Amino acid sequence: MRHKVGSRKLQRTTSHRLAMLRNMVTSLLEHEKITTTVPKAKEARKMAEKVITLGKKGGVHNVRQAQRVVKDREVLHKVFGELKDRYAKRPGGYTRLMRAGFRRGDAAEIAILELVDRPEADAEGEKAEKKAE
Repeated sequence: MRHKVGSRKLQRTTSHRLAMLRNMVTSLLEHEKITTTVPKAKEARKMAEKVITLGKKGGVHNVRQAQRVVKDREVLHKVFGELKDRYAKRPGGYTRLMRAGFRRGDAAEIAILELVDRPEADAEGEKAEKKAE
């Protein structure tokens, strides 16, 4: 029976799986959007939600707990600064998972994992203005 068994193994050893998910969460928080397979995205979403919640709480202990997942110091500052302010009034559900078809090589189902309420329209507008100049 699989009662209360927590997560997917993703056909990897424990150390490989944890390192991969930590890297995926760090990339998600840095770029605010990543593309991966559906099972990996579902696992990364769990970790990312917990890290953002720690960021909202603030405090030294929560910073150190978030450092277990997010190894990049600049991304950690972003979590406890910009993202903390952005999601202050949101009670949860900081990420969105959208299915994006199938990968050509092995037909694995692909998903886009992104942070909700991200300022994508402003960022794309600024990029277009920079290219025009």
